[in-house]
Amino acid sequence: MGSQRDSLLDEARRAYDARAWVDAFGLLSRIDQAAPLAAADLERLAIAAAMAGRDDVMLAVMERLHQQSLDTGRTEEAARAAFWLGLRLVSMGEAGRAAGWLQRAQRLVDSLDSECVVGGYLLLPAIHQKLAQGDFAGAIAGAEAAVRVAERFGDRDLAAFARTLYGRALIRDGRVAEGLTFLDEAMLDASSSDLSPIITGLVYCSVIATCCQVYAMDRAREWTAALSTWCESQPQLAAFEGSCMVHRSEIMQVNGEWPAAIAEARGAARRLDTSTDREAAAAARYQEGEIHRLRGAFSAAEEAYREASRLGREPQPGLALLRLAQGRVSQAAAAIGQAVGARTNPLELARLLPAYVEIMVAAGALEDAAQGCRQLDRIAEHFDTELLCAMAAHARGTLTLARGEARAALSPLREAFSTWHRASAPYIAARIRLQIAEACRQLGDEDGAALEQDAARAVFEELGAAPDLAALEGSGHTEKPDRPHGLTPREIEVLRLLAEGKTNRAIAAELRLSAKTVDRHVGNIFNKLDVSSRAAATACAYRHALL
Repeated sequence: MGSQRDSLLDEARRAYDARAWVDAFGLLSRIDQAAPLAAADLERLAIAAAMAGRDDVMLAVMERLHQQSLDTGRTEEAARAAFWLGLRLVSMGEAGRAAGWLQRAQRLVDSLDSECVVGGYLLLPAIHQKLAQGDFAGAIAGAEAAVRVAERFGDRDLAAFARTLYGRALIRDGRVAEGLTFLDEAMLDASSSDLSPIITGLVYCSVIATCCQVYAMDRAREWTAALSTWCESQPQLAAFEGSCMVHRSEIMQVNGEWPAAIAEARGAARRLDTSTDREAAAAARYQEGEIHRLRGAFSAAEEAYREASRLGREPQPGLALLRLAQGRVSQAAAAIGQAVGARTNPLELARLLPAYVEIMVAAGALEDAAQGCRQLDRIAEHFDTELLCAMAAHARGTLTLARGEARAALSPLREAFSTWHRASAPYIAARIRLQIAEACRQLGDEDGAALEQDAARAVFEELGAAPDLAALEGSGHTEKPDRPHGLTPREIEVLRLLAEGKTNRAIAAELRLSAKTVDRHVGNIFNKLDVSSRAAATACAYRHALL
């Protein structure tokens, strides 16, 4: 019996070392049921459970490890288990239980005769709290102290985690370039496979989220690719994979890879449906709504935004921009105004203010738009990243053009276009080109306007940006015939589903038709509308208010 158990333990440890988390979890659970595992293997079981997405088991096993360590007089190990329990419960939103476990860990550390590395880990929650409160000096001091503890004990996990928080605090304090160097150092450790699996995932997600907040897109792309490689090397990984897919979707959206972006967002939403990470699940639903909105699938976008809201994320600015695209301008203005008014965090405001300026201009509230521009200018000046400056320039150009000052608008608009174009963000760049075209037209430069407009149209057609194509053609929603261009009622049904981004196969399943029949309908639609792409057909659907 002993030799069989030893053999299974060897197999379980090999699976753990290979990061085959489901296999390791299953084998260690089976061995533990037969006879309780020793401390080292019990910790392996807890980590395998966490990485396989079994937080319930992870928490239960960590509680056992904590008690076992207490019973055998291993106070530092008991404190470490209590810390991990508290940290995981914080991320699950169980603040009361989390505080209890963290307090217990601190009490155990305080009872020791000498300093231990767990004391450094226990600095981390306080740093998080100071960041949330806007006490950046306090967060920086706490992170420096945690790094010193990590270096004193040679703990690479703590060092990487603390440097991540150090970098975040510096960035929030406006010292962006300095903060990014600390994030880069932490990411080098994460990508070197020298860190424990949970710390690796936490560092990846924290750094990428911070890069996205300050629009450091080159780094966000680079580290998202590294995170993808890390996740793909562990086919049985459940933890972090959903968050990774959300980040990939966000990057793909900026890059103009919209079909891939919606696939990633949907995949993330499916993976996170049963997860305890409601924040990541809400982010996946919001991201899904963003791609639907940009492609013109408004019903699907609204459903995704509502689901994001149900999961705890405010669905702004996406929902307000959806209302603007639907022509419900006053509703859009009220929603985005409320969202901006409720924010004081400058990076959260930066995410909302471009939409605020766009919507207020559309509503004719130019003084409100001007206030939004001034706020965005201050934020861009404080953080001084290239894309934040481009966002501020774009907002100024939008407002200036709305005031009828076409010549003055051209400089900030061209500045913004140049930056977004270099950043490989085709959709945003194309929208700015439309505004440049309007400024050229107002100045009598019809050739310049035509060049800018044609370039924008090509991008919108390639991306499938149906609402923008419809707006480009100046159609509005005034024409509303029941059967445009002689389409049959069935062809109109197919066109509506096609405009929602559904494949021919999905349309066939929904309408209970054969795939060949749907192919024929799509061909007829293209012929009757005199178009050659799904995006152009969708734009026609908008012109005729079929959606």
